[in-house]
Amino acid sequence: MSRPARQRLAAPTAAMLPRIGDSLSFLYIDVARIVQDDTGVKAFFQLGDDVRRVALPTAALGCLLLGPGVSITTRALSTLARHGTTVICTGAAGVRCYAANVPDSLPTRWLETQARAWADDAEHKAVAHRMYLRRFGDTAPATATIAQLRGLEGQRMKAIYRLLAQQNGLRPFRRSYAPEDWDGQDPVNRALSAANTCLYGIVHAAISAIGCSPGLGFVHTGTSHSFVYDIADLYKAELTIPLAFSLHDATDPDGQARRSFRDGLKLFRLLPRIVADIQTLLDPDDGTREEDAEEASEELVDLWDPDLGRLAGGTNYSQD
Repeated sequence: MSRPARQRLAAPTAAMLPRIGDSLSFLYIDVARIVQDDTGVKAFFQLGDDVRRVALPTAALGCLLLGPGVSITTRALSTLARHGTTVICTGAAGVRCYAANVPDSLPTRWLETQARAWADDAEHKAVAHRMYLRRFGDTAPATATIAQLRGLEGQRMKAIYRLLAQQNGLRPFRRSYAPEDWDGQDPVNRALSAANTCLYGIVHAAISAIGCSPGLGFVHTGTSHSFVYDIADLYKAELTIPLAFSLHDATDPDGQARRSFRDGLKLFRLLPRIVADIQTLLDPDDGTREEDAEEASEELVDLWDPDLGRLAGGTNYSQD
């Protein structure tokens, strides 16, 4: 049974919109109809025989997450696009990302930062190095090579599995993922695979919201979700692995993992945290965090010059 309507309704209120460093906000809505009327974009929620109307602060929204049961009109989508709002179709509580509508006005600052770092071998290595160190904290030497960090990460994961197995009275655990024999896997592996899928959805939503590419990974490569896997790995030891081991005796481990992850997740805290982590990993020396929302209000794009860098758009550069 779904959550009570009034409990669901608590999410889409302007007062609950968190602000993050670059003025992006996230709002999740499910079981509603979103339309554009003469005064703005409204969400209509059916509460028994009553209908509640909520005005959406489109100008302040960086990302609107549409969960199950949502219908939206073309006019409402057009308004959101004009205000630079990314609209993402997600699973319940935002735990999957099915499609993303990124407005043309979304600044490419972070996409360009990501692409430059990905294409430059030295900076690519530096970002991958920061990703590994983020997982270890101060326990890994800053001078370790990528190969050494990869080995240390393998040892760390084995230690986490061993500790959680002991705490839950289980035999030594071995991670496996076998979709062709899903029902034949042990409950912990099934729960972990399901919870990780939920985490990938949230990370994908955050990446899309700031305009980065989910395919340009630094640790992972060869798939259109490489960067999603890079960022998701930062949170697995904290979020999904302990949850999976807690469901070791569950009769429906994958279903319970999805529901527990959804119901226990602090969605409005994790999304801004992911965005901030991405920005820090890609550009750790940037202390200004230009406001993407303000940049999105500019209708003109810049021009690129191989010697001068960015040049103002909307200017006639004829020498006549």
